[in-house]
Amino acid sequence: MRKRRTLLLVLLGVLLLALGASAALAQGTATAQLEDTDGNPVGNATFTEGPDGVTINANLQPGQQAVEPGEHGIHIHETGSLSPDFEAAGKHFNPSGAQHGFNNPEGPHEGDLENIVVNPDGSASYTATDDRITLSRGKNSILDSDGSALVIHKSADDYQTDPSGDSGDRVAAGIIKESATGEATTPAGEKNLPKSGGADILLPAALGSLTVMILGAGILVQRLRRI
Repeated sequence: MRKRRTLLLVLLGVLLLALGASAALAQGTATAQLEDTDGNPVGNATFTEGPDGVTINANLQPGQQAVEPGEHGIHIHETGSLSPDFEAAGKHFNPSGAQHGFNNPEGPHEGDLENIVVNPDGSASYTATDDRITLSRGKNSILDSDGSALVIHKSADDYQTDPSGDSGDRVAAGIIKESATGEATTPAGEKNLPKSGGADILLPAALGSLTVMILGAGILVQRLRRI
């Protein structure tokens, strides 16, 4: 009887591990350490991929002076490089060749985001979800062969003026890096793979976990009938 109970507990543990692995694979994460043009840290950002797209959470620390209080444009730029003066980050991430702005009939860019609002003390807490990008492989991946950067601008984005919403100079930025590896890029050649939203990776893993769960459940039922 004791051996049977031990076996059942082991099987249950395997099922829970498989379920947890499936949930973990369904979400990718990335981070960015934000700095001013002198290289001083001013905040951070996290990127989490889910069923509705990639959710960006950005925070600016109180007392930072690079980004003044008020409304500012914030975008994902096409290259994971910052120097000099953040110009190396290139243009907005825009693999589809769209125009800039949510109010532009030919837009928006994949890297366009809603404005960030900075408090009087320099702090900011920002959340936005972008369903036009992915952390997985494919042409819309911001972790592609040359990486990407999150950039905050001096002025507010007007959401329609091409190419940058008339948002002015770049005052803070950070290279976006995959959380698991700390890398900003994927191997060369993956940038041009068809957009899959990660299905080419997640589907086999999910099916494998599902198979383990089904087999484990079947064995578990058989064992319970014998007890």
